[in-house]
Amino acid sequence: MSPRTGRPTNDPKNGRVEIRISERESTMLEYCMEKTGMSKADILRKGIELVYKEVAEK
Repeated sequence: MSPRTGRPTNDPKNGRVEIRISERESTMLEYCMEKTGMSKADILRKGIELVYKEVAEK
């Protein structure tokens, strides 16, 4: 049996980030999750992409 489990991917998620957020930010994140059906991680990744695009355009 292979020691690796899960689906193979071309974009492995090896990095970890821990953040502290306010109650307001937590509520906003929960709202986004509810409305989009996305996970917290997916919403945060999308936010990083949006800010990156904004900064790269300047």
